[in-house]
Amino acid sequence: MRIFPHPDGTSATRLGVNLVSRILLFVGLLAVGAISVMADDNTLPALKAQYKRPLTIPFGNQTDYSPQLATLGKMLFFDPRLSGAQNIACANCHNPSFGWEVPMPGAVGAQNTPLARHSPTVLNAAWKTHEFWDGRMDTLEQQAAGPVTGPTEMNGNFDQIGTRLTAVPEYKHWFETLFPGKGVNQATVTTALATYERTIVAGWSPFDRWIDGDEAAMPDAAKKGFLLFTGSAGCAACHTGWNFTDDKFHDIGLPGTDIGRAKMEPNNPKAMFAFKTPGLRNVMNRAPFMHDGSLPNLKAVLAHYEGGFEPRPSLDPAMKPLVLSPDEETDLLAFLASLTADEAAVPTPVLPTN
Repeated sequence: MRIFPHPDGTSATRLGVNLVSRILLFVGLLAVGAISVMADDNTLPALKAQYKRPLTIPFGNQTDYSPQLATLGKMLFFDPRLSGAQNIACANCHNPSFGWEVPMPGAVGAQNTPLARHSPTVLNAAWKTHEFWDGRMDTLEQQAAGPVTGPTEMNGNFDQIGTRLTAVPEYKHWFETLFPGKGVNQATVTTALATYERTIVAGWSPFDRWIDGDEAAMPDAAKKGFLLFTGSAGCAACHTGWNFTDDKFHDIGLPGTDIGRAKMEPNNPKAMFAFKTPGLRNVMNRAPFMHDGSLPNLKAVLAHYEGGFEPRPSLDPAMKPLVLSPDEETDLLAFLASLTADEAAVPTPVLPTN
């Protein structure tokens, strides 16, 4: 909270009283915010436990994991032969060097077509309950088919892809081995892609090491930022759990004409301009931000939440102007930085040839 000098020439004594009152009010608000988050458990260890990362990947009822199937999926993820012109792969829009996104507002699809939305990250895809910014698909298998066949994205055709990959001896061998009697088709290709995508998990970050008990893993500023994030700043209202997302849809007041979730829920007025809450893992590698890539850095994101949102009926009720002092902003940014792991380079697979 910034406390400004009184503009009307109030006496020094009265100004001093007002200043003390505001400081006490501010401290009280901070205390209330922190207590409200921890009211049930009332301890920092219990709060930290809510953010402890899982140790296993949920493959669910879709596909049984095997390293061979994940390796095949990785090859396909990086292979431009899945696109109509054989010039673009999944990795073009989901680049591991940029948090599995791209460092531009919208990706570039088939025939150099600019895409209207920012590429969502593939990180921690195994835990997602909805796919795409508007949640129009429920599984990774369904999601994988969308960009591959999208005319403005990869512009591929699964009949053509099947013929193309079957002509490659190594692909033919592995599809026959992993999918006996099924061949190369939409179901087998998307199954392999989805299996690989479920293995793309953010590594241990300074925050995780702190959660696990290493007090020296992140600076005091980041620890204070965590309490702000889960307390008075209100970020944890949507960015919850170890992946920092509720996987729900919210209108956060960004300007624009993209109606988002409302395409799937036309009778829900709160779905207008609503988009899925993104997770925050490896966030330092993933600029620009938001569904349209309109905010270039995290400082711009904080500025948006300080009150730069569109006042419209669908605006999420949790959208209240964020009030931060310069020190609090520094602490919050330090906390967000602590969510980024020191990632090892992802080696590009050697693709089979005809």
